Amino acid sequence: MKYKVLLIDDEPSSLEGLLLWIDWEALGFEICGTCENGREGLQQMRLLQPDLVITDVNMPVMNGLEMVAAWRQEEPEAIRFAILSGYSEFEYAQAAIRHGIHHYLLKPIFPEEAAEELQEIYEELEQGRRKAMMNQIASLEETATQLKALMQLKPEDKGEPELPAGLPEGMEAWNVILFQTVPDLHPELRGSAAALAAGQAAMYLIDLDASSFAIVYGAGDHSREAEAAEAVRTPLQQSYADQPLLIAAGAAVSSPLHLADSYHTAKEALMHFFYQPEPYGFLAYQDIQDRPFSYHYDHIRLMDAIMGPVNTLDLEGFRHAAAAAARSFRDQRIAPEVVKKLVIHIMYRIFELTPEEGGGRKSALPGGIGAAEIPQNMISLTGLMDRLLMCGEAGIDLLIQEQDRNSYGIVRKINQYIEEHYRESLTIQKLAEIFYLHPVYLGQLLRKKNGIHFHEQLHNLRIEEAAAMLRQNTYKISEIAEQVGYSNYGQFLKQFERKKGMGPGHYRNGKF
Repeated sequence: MKYKVLLIDDEPSSLEGLLLWIDWEALGFEICGTCENGREGLQQMRLLQPDLVITDVNMPVMNGLEMVAAWRQEEPEAIRFAILSGYSEFEYAQAAIRHGIHHYLLKPIFPEEAAEELQEIYEELEQGRRKAMMNQIASLEETATQLKALMQLKPEDKGEPELPAGLPEGMEAWNVILFQTVPDLHPELRGSAAALAAGQAAMYLIDLDASSFAIVYGAGDHSREAEAAEAVRTPLQQSYADQPLLIAAGAAVSSPLHLADSYHTAKEALMHFFYQPEPYGFLAYQDIQDRPFSYHYDHIRLMDAIMGPVNTLDLEGFRHAAAAAARSFRDQRIAPEVVKKLVIHIMYRIFELTPEEGGGRKSALPGGIGAAEIPQNMISLTGLMDRLLMCGEAGIDLLIQEQDRNSYGIVRKINQYIEEHYRESLTIQKLAEIFYLHPVYLGQLLRKKNGIHFHEQLHNLRIEEAAAMLRQNTYKISEIAEQVGYSNYGQFLKQFERKKGMGPGHYRNGKF
């Protein structure tokens, strides 16, 4: 950093020597002006606001020490001073100490000696700058903490709030603007906002959580309140265009003591991004205040409409029900927190239906589509319903797979029972009663898994057994028909001829 230096001396040759013999830039300084006496020096100090003044002592009109004394009455600590003096002017050095001046440049000027003194002055200026910066940061943080307390003040809080110390005067309008983003972008965004806010007279950054922060700002009058916010909002929107960044401004208030109203309305404006098509942009409370949310919804009807297709493994029905729910939410302008609770509850219901993975209660649903992975602060209705669709589709797919696995097991048991009891009067109704299944579903299941109808399976087993008994030539044909399960002899003959292409008599006589 370069510090500004004002040189004061009534001797032109002395000023010229200071300008030419010292490498000011290399030492961290720049000359901002020169003058010839203390009176002019006071005027230049007011005008130029130098960091360091190097002044001769013995000058006409007003000498250097008189000038320093006069300036100390105006700005006691704003400027550092160094005096120019000769070896014969020791009494001036003593007087300088009484005025708080501890640096001297001896005449005649020797560049090496002057550089050492100026380096020491530079370090003191740097320390003062760092100290002032730390004090300013601490003061801003304290003010920000007090403003945050006012911003989050609840109606039931007792006691009279106090104005934070150090707020600029003359501010007729105060407001809160909220910034919401994803955690990965938050540190960079916050840094950019803090740098922009630091350049404004009445603007304070308030940290909220890992994905959001607020800026409290004041304006000289209500007509310029929105303009004051644009100093930060517009650059950030331009720098982070098309990135997940939501910005919402509240309703302006006349005093920082009422910032809770601004904060509340800014949060309400932020909620309206839920129904926006894109996860970025700016909303002001004044633009949405006439569009209130509804907090009443028939959640039981919604659960039945969406979970019904899941229970029946009806994928298209589920998609249709989810789309209908989304339209209903949007048309009725249901409050986002209500929608999120309903949809997340449905997702947990689907989670509970899905088969377990491993040995514990861990759903086999793929990672990233469960309710726990929903980014609550940034999710829109479209994004939320997309998550529900992915969850439901994956859940139905898993349930179908599980049903297929279970059905293979039950079909094996049923086939084993049929093979052991086909000689009896066996019907699909009797099997359904034994295995606690609906007869129609059981018939469809057997056909799907075995490739043939139940009755065809039953006839195949009976006729194969009859053929084996005929080859043994031990029983009469009518006895065989009865033993394999046919009470109707004519039915036996019909099925035998259809399966073997000949009657049982020809088959016994070796015609097979």
